Amino acid sequence: MKRLGLFAAAIVAMAYPADARQAPAAPAVSGIETTTFVQVGRLLADPANGVVQRDKTLVIRGNQIAEVRDGFVGDPAEGQIVDLRDRFVLPGLIDSHVHLTGQQNPNSRLEEVTQSDATQAMVGAGHARRTLMAGFTTVADLGASNEAIFALRDAVRRGDVPGPRIIAAGSAVSIHGGHGDINGFRDDIMHLLSSESVCSGPEDCMRAVRTQVRSGADIIKITATGGVLSNTAAGLAQQFTDSELAAIVETAHRMGRQVTAHAHGEDGINAFLRAGGDSIEHGTYLDDESIRLFKQRGAWLVPTLLAGDFVARIASGPDNFFTPAQTAKALEAGPKMLDMARRAHEGGVKIAFGTDTGVSAHGDNAQEFALLVRAGLTPLEAIQAATVGAAEHLRISGEAGRIAPGRPADLVAVAGDPLTDVTELERMRFVMKGGVVYRAD
Repeated sequence: MKRLGLFAAAIVAMAYPADARQAPAAPAVSGIETTTFVQVGRLLADPANGVVQRDKTLVIRGNQIAEVRDGFVGDPAEGQIVDLRDRFVLPGLIDSHVHLTGQQNPNSRLEEVTQSDATQAMVGAGHARRTLMAGFTTVADLGASNEAIFALRDAVRRGDVPGPRIIAAGSAVSIHGGHGDINGFRDDIMHLLSSESVCSGPEDCMRAVRTQVRSGADIIKITATGGVLSNTAAGLAQQFTDSELAAIVETAHRMGRQVTAHAHGEDGINAFLRAGGDSIEHGTYLDDESIRLFKQRGAWLVPTLLAGDFVARIASGPDNFFTPAQTAKALEAGPKMLDMARRAHEGGVKIAFGTDTGVSAHGDNAQEFALLVRAGLTPLEAIQAATVGAAEHLRISGEAGRIAPGRPADLVAVAGDPLTDVTELERMRFVMKGGVVYRAD
């Protein structure tokens, strides 16, 4: 086996465009386990302790890390050698909030009524590859057509298409006429497009949760308040009733699913947390009571600062493609999100990394790191949010978030030190997922 170096990089460059290079290592021969020696100059194996080790070799057998050895070792006769001696290596990153099957653009409303589920799955495959190339080896997709996202999740799992591990919610559980339902089209069109996960009343909302679990949802996503990008002037406050929220959370927990809530207004945030919800997406108007409830309940906040930054820039710019209802809400909520994250962090709320990418562009996910640092997190805390923190939040700590023997070989590398300059993570140089090299710049 040859050392992975200039030859391999040249092959990658010829086969794929520079912004999405994909160089899968040769697959294992059936029944034969391959060995890879990854020689690492600087290694942040466990972001929880922040210790950077030097001059290590990761011994990878099949798709798992078998050993972490001192020094640079490896015999080309025994396996492939990957030279990352001049790189900073850390666990594969986790984005707790994406929407792979779409991306905001001037034609977004038209795409809602022209794209089939099959088309959205194919679009999502391209976005999944771009996300993986950006260093994100695990994502939670929190809102998409059931058929499209579950097919994409399963295709990635089988190895049919390259992409991050996908934890999929499918369609969000929403109220009739609220954020997550179809809004702003002719009445007959809205009836055609509305999903089974839209509900009214506690009994109906129990049905909606059960239907999502039956359809294949790994996690239940609900829209507890109004949202910026729903084309309705219904505000950003609580939309589900307290009894509906309680029914949703209890039903999901009984069926072994955690529940996360899109929530901007403090009334919806607090009502959901009181109902026993597990995490909040956005959290724009959280207050002191919200912080108390987060800590009391052990709930997680996913601030999605990149989404707030993106919608504020679009709504205030010369090429604004939002509708009037969307624009008003974007200008109201977007600029408030940095201060929200700062107050939550200072108050001791647990923060998991999530971007709401699909609002912003896929592949730009790592821009969230700099925004988290602007909100008061240290670079290490921001990295922890995207590794050990997000893994705990998504209940996958046994398979993601750390580099250690017995875990999947998900690791990424950059040239500089992200603990000094967190924007290094926007310049990904190497990506391995499950022992397969997908990027090697």
